[in-house]
Amino acid sequence: MDILYSFRRCPYAMRARMALLVSGARIEIHEIVLRNKPAEMIAVSPKGTVPVLVLADGQVIDESLDIMRWALRRADPEDWLTGDDTALIATFDDRFKHHLDRYKYADRHNADPEEHRLAGAMLLRELEERLAVSRNLCGEARSLADIAIMPFVRQFASVDRIWFDTRPLPGVQRWLADHIASPLFEQAMARLASWAPGDAPVMWLAAHRHDHE
Repeated sequence: MDILYSFRRCPYAMRARMALLVSGARIEIHEIVLRNKPAEMIAVSPKGTVPVLVLADGQVIDESLDIMRWALRRADPEDWLTGDDTALIATFDDRFKHHLDRYKYADRHNADPEEHRLAGAMLLRELEERLAVSRNLCGEARSLADIAIMPFVRQFASVDRIWFDTRPLPGVQRWLADHIASPLFEQAMARLASWAPGDAPVMWLAAHRHDHE
């Protein structure tokens, strides 16, 4: 059985779980505690970050975008891969995430949170331009780009929700609300008990659903 090591609140793990779910993958999930990472996970992925997908044949995939693409190459019922905008995703994984971390964890980075909040908001303007003409980032239907980027925008919005909700970003605000309200996201965010060796397996068998329409 394929095993996914995950942590519910990690945005990287969120996007991996959503892609696995929409692909209909049958996965055993190990929900971990970050301060007490299981030795089994560290043994297969020494960098110690989630998500980590361990396939039944022993192959290990420990980058979230690689997990998403692996799942969708096996089954892509919503045609997410047509929206694999690598440049846009890279911008948000790199520049936006840089500003997000220094906005949310300013003390940890010895940073000016206002500076990084404004820089993050400027990057959201690129999304706003796209969302002014379509419901999602690469067209009307959700795709890989939406699901890859959304968890980080959600995290950015949650730092100061009143501030975010009053920005002139109506498309981004609507887009984020749509994805948070989707049954796919609800399923991906289901609360699971923390896993320990010897626990009974927690299985995921996700049926594809057109919940975005």
